[in-house]
Amino acid sequence: MDDLDDPAIGGADLLIVLGGPIGVYETDAYPFLSKEIALLEKRLAKNLPILGICLGSQLIASALGARVYAGPVKEIGWGKVALTPEGAASCLAPLGEAEGVVLHWHGDTFDLPAGATRLAFNGNYENQAFSYGNTLALQFHAEADPRRLEEWYVGHTVELAAVGISVSELRARTKALAARAEAQAVRIFTKWLRELETASPVA
Repeated sequence: MDDLDDPAIGGADLLIVLGGPIGVYETDAYPFLSKEIALLEKRLAKNLPILGICLGSQLIASALGARVYAGPVKEIGWGKVALTPEGAASCLAPLGEAEGVVLHWHGDTFDLPAGATRLAFNGNYENQAFSYGNTLALQFHAEADPRRLEEWYVGHTVELAAVGISVSELRARTKALAARAEAQAVRIFTKWLRELETASPVA
């Protein structure tokens, strides 16, 4: 693991914080989480761009003082999210289209941080995405590369079996949505990055 104290990380033009099979609240078992949250707090205070996905979004929420906790259901598989008016006007607009779909793979959630703008939700989780200055936090996986998900199926085999998810059905669903998911991700992140180009970080 890279040294989280490295100035190259804290001062990077863009920091991307991805997911993982652990919880934000498991700092006793995984002490690096506390250092990661502290790093995020510093970047958020300076409005330096951050993209958080799944666990990454939960870490951002925690860094902003929001509660992170186990959700009501384990949400795994391809599905839709609904957009708030702010979400529909954001880079997430493609998710509001009839064929808009994302990959869910989480069991934790968070309260909306103070000062954040809620962008997406669904029937299981009230907070699926939010923005905060130059930060974008996504509970779901809009970035998932369908060609590389085979590693996820193997790495999470126990988790999938525990909630009764058929790997063969998930694989088939992924294959059917691959082209749409890839094109959608390009649209979402291209627009977000272009918006960042016109934004001025706070020194």
